Amino acid sequence: MKLEGRIVFIGDSITESGRWEDPEQIGDGYVRLIRDYLITTYPHRSFDVVNRGISGNRIPDLLARWERDVIDLQPDIVSISIGINDVWRQLDHPEKEQVYPDQFEQVYTQLAVQTKEKTKAQLIFMEPTIIGEDIRSEGNIKLKPYVEIVQKMAQRFQGILVPTHQAFLAYLQARSPYRLTTDGVHMNSIGNMLMARTWIGAVTRVK
Repeated sequence: MKLEGRIVFIGDSITESGRWEDPEQIGDGYVRLIRDYLITTYPHRSFDVVNRGISGNRIPDLLARWERDVIDLQPDIVSISIGINDVWRQLDHPEKEQVYPDQFEQVYTQLAVQTKEKTKAQLIFMEPTIIGEDIRSEGNIKLKPYVEIVQKMAQRFQGILVPTHQAFLAYLQARSPYRLTTDGVHMNSIGNMLMARTWIGAVTRVK
């Protein structure tokens, strides 16, 4: 895969990360770190990095805007990061209609099929990160089947898997004194760096 052209990053608040306040509409999160890495590493290539993260989104929200925010842009690469709110809402708003693994897989499949049918884009599947900086937290236990679905999607649709969840668990197991998030979910600068580094590592390994 050649890293070049229009790259659309789509997801929730972790992807959004201040993009509305940013004149470039990139934000100050992992998307900016990846963009800056690509530009400085490959100065002779052209990059159009587009951030389409929206805070609070779950996977049905992505489906509702997929045509506008992905298909219409005809990207060369689509990077998807979703799943945290699908699980977190089960914990903080149990009264809401929930997105359980079966629906998550069904909708994710629709997104991938649409992208394959209507664009020439390479798909990049990012595992959902963490819910709480404790490997044994209820959120991280509930997240496991969603991570496995993302892994399955990458295999099924010949995509690139970014093992973000595994990278975060490995970091937590190392018991570093430095936190990754501001609240157990939203990234601080270290969390964003770990996401970006994991993405770059996975994507640049593919030839």
